[in-house]
Amino acid sequence: MKQQFFDFEINTVGQKLYEFTDQVIDWTKKNNFKNGILNLNILHTSASLIIQENADPDVLTDLINYFDKLAPMDNSLYIHTTEGKDDMPAHIKSSLTNNQITLSIKNGKLILGTWQGLYLFEHRLAPQSRKILFHFLGD
Repeated sequence: MKQQFFDFEINTVGQKLYEFTDQVIDWTKKNNFKNGILNLNILHTSASLIIQENADPDVLTDLINYFDKLAPMDNSLYIHTTEGKDDMPAHIKSSLTNNQITLSIKNGKLILGTWQGLYLFEHRLAPQSRKILFHFLGD
């Protein structure tokens, strides 16, 4: 049984979904993981992690549009507006999605569905440097 950590960073350029599936697969292969659990944890409260379709980019656009309607960027709706019009909406969006995702690795392969990809969902408008902790436990 082994345990390994990795600090992964994604620099964003604004509100968007940033796929990082290939980087996770590369890390698991590089470390020769066979079977185990991989937990991904984003270390921020205004961005999130999701598993989503990676075949049709319209899905990603529709997700952003939906969440913008669900949590509009209108400071008159919120008390917490310290960092601008995207501040509280970003916190709402991250609370409705995931800050952690746990995945299985079986026979050296990351288990995802055919059209599934791993995404950092950036909820802020300005560029950010986002950190995701990878934590593997297995053999």
